[in-house]
Amino acid sequence: MKLIEGEPIAEAVYRECLESFETLKEAGHLPGLAVVLVGDDPASKAYVGAKDRKCQELGMHSEKIEMPAETTQDELLAVIDRLNSDVAIHGILVQMPLPGHLDTDEVIRRIDPSKDVDGLHPVNLGKLAMDDPGGFAPCTPAGCQRMLVESGIETAGKHVVIVGRSLLVGKSLALLMMGKGKGANATVTVAHSRTKDLPCITRQADILVAAIGIPRFVGVDHVKEGAVVIDVGINRIEDPTARKGSRLVGDVDFDAVKGLCEAITPVPGGVGKMTIAMLMANTIRACRMKAGL
Repeated sequence: MKLIEGEPIAEAVYRECLESFETLKEAGHLPGLAVVLVGDDPASKAYVGAKDRKCQELGMHSEKIEMPAETTQDELLAVIDRLNSDVAIHGILVQMPLPGHLDTDEVIRRIDPSKDVDGLHPVNLGKLAMDDPGGFAPCTPAGCQRMLVESGIETAGKHVVIVGRSLLVGKSLALLMMGKGKGANATVTVAHSRTKDLPCITRQADILVAAIGIPRFVGVDHVKEGAVVIDVGINRIEDPTARKGSRLVGDVDFDAVKGLCEAITPVPGGVGKMTIAMLMANTIRACRMKAGL
């Protein structure tokens, strides 16, 4: 069984980022990312802090905007409008999920597609569907694909089953995997909560992706021998033996299925490491596109 760890692959992405960054700096351009956080969700605050720190490590311009949970739709849209017109900002990310009273779809549509480094604007999703390289792919799906490529796992002609149909992961990853080029050309099935006899479907997978948000949901009944398993889930569960009384687990029962797998990603230390790396890569590419380099 091969363990597909995110950190060494993320580091390869960061090395590429630094090379591009040097080219931009020599031409007088500094990539800039703005991350907007509404509310005080602890997990979201941790993610936003990690993104801000990585920008600083790479020498990029970073703007972290924290707004109270009571922020109105108009107040949030006004911030996005300001960032859209700010020439120092090349990427805008609004941390999800937003408080329930805010219209997430309207917020996403308000972001300038050329600054939508999270890849969720309809323009970028349309480009993804059309195999148009001029758009941005969502960071987590792009990270999953990069992990497969860097691990030498062939995807062409393989059956990929994705458990989860969210726009952020499931639908977007399906578009990436059945597209053309490296790490693609796969036959894709998207399964979800209404799928009948889910284990029967998932056992057909050469590459199984779990993105359903339920701790250890995918077990031995779901995985065929020799499959590659990509675990996108990050769930915090209680654990009295842990120092903080809890720990992170994925959507896959790692210990139960690892013996069946050709390769598998761990949680933590797997896909999560790639999401921020691909965000940095998208932001630097947005700057290059704006600069015409």
